[in-house]
Amino acid sequence: MTLLLLGALGKSFLFVLATILPILNPAATAPIFLGLTENALIATRVLLARRIARCMFALMVGSMLVGSCVLEFFGISLPIVRVGGGLIVAASAWRLLNATQSIVWNGLSELLQGLLVSAAIR
Repeated sequence: MTLLLLGALGKSFLFVLATILPILNPAATAPIFLGLTENALIATRVLLARRIARCMFALMVGSMLVGSCVLEFFGISLPIVRVGGGLIVAASAWRLLNATQSIVWNGLSELLQGLLVSAAIR
């Protein structure tokens, strides 16, 4: 019985991970984060990244628990939420297309240096 429950939990976890990962898209959001924090120290970036991860986790759990109730309360349908999300993605893509290449590459190189330093410390 417990193996059956653990199997169902594992399948549900993998389903949620496979659904959320393309939406969050860490490979695409890393240059945005680096562009926004290009003048910050590496330690500050690490602190911000951890805070953002904790807040996003809490936001996703809260959305899963009460999201449908909130949408129903305000009379918002799911297709409208999808259209709004599409507009946000389009606006982000437009900003990325108009960004200068040097900002993105400088941010990536600083991130790699920070990862190497933190790996050497540990």
